[in-house]
Amino acid sequence: MTATAEAPAVAPFRFFDLQVVRTRRLGPSLLRVTFTGPDLEHFHGGGRDQSLSLFLPRPGQDAPVLPPIVPGDDGHGWHAAYRALPDDVRAVMRSYTLSGQRRHPAQEVDIDFVLHNDDPATTGPACRWAEAATPGDKVVVLGPAIADNAAVRCQPPADFDHILMWGDETALPAALNILAWLPASVSAHVWLEVPHRADIQPILTAANLTVHWLVRDERAPGALDAIRAAQLPDAARPYAWLSGESGSMKELRRHLVRERGYDKRAVKFVGYWRRGLSEDALRAEAAA
Repeated sequence: MTATAEAPAVAPFRFFDLQVVRTRRLGPSLLRVTFTGPDLEHFHGGGRDQSLSLFLPRPGQDAPVLPPIVPGDDGHGWHAAYRALPDDVRAVMRSYTLSGQRRHPAQEVDIDFVLHNDDPATTGPACRWAEAATPGDKVVVLGPAIADNAAVRCQPPADFDHILMWGDETALPAALNILAWLPASVSAHVWLEVPHRADIQPILTAANLTVHWLVRDERAPGALDAIRAAQLPDAARPYAWLSGESGSMKELRRHLVRERGYDKRAVKFVGYWRRGLSEDALRAEAAA
């Protein structure tokens, strides 16, 4: 018998050096940035709400400043080295959803940025970078090297027959990707909140879809009020995906579990942001 060596395990995530190809406005509050890079053939997004970490340069830098990667490091050592860099030198790190990936005619990935033009006080470094981005600008992404990875959070059971979804503009790329992934055998009731009517995006899905766009500048109801008033189908195996401001997501989850009878294991909620806190503050709180 001839022994065959097993293929080496592939790490689920790796760093990718990327540069801007182009930018495109999707609406008053949404900007899409398209990137390419020499190693994108090894980038394997899992679809749905695939998240990644984006590292951006500080003003005056031509590329993000990061510590070197040490072979065999499980990530803790690298992160400690990253945190040890001076605040005004260390690359800006932000979490984003992969909006799209293409292999042909070129290797490209898309990331959508929410612009806070209505409230400049909430505009952070990532928004400022995106608005000023031009072709050739350099970034680094810590992204998936295998499609089956832990950064895809929408994981309904194989036999689910209905999905309830809620997301604000920060969750819009993830929500649209999930809807595009849904099979025709599933019905979906979806609430998507955006600042302006011009931010509404086209939806592609095979699912039996009922969608409600909630436009904030038209005084649309909040998430909890909208869903509490809804008539939902009597599904045998429902699943819920809720993403947006963390406090609102927790309230929605309590409503679905306590008042709608959802199994709490069938409700996935992701707080993309928290009212009154920046992402840096959230990360510091999590680390503490």
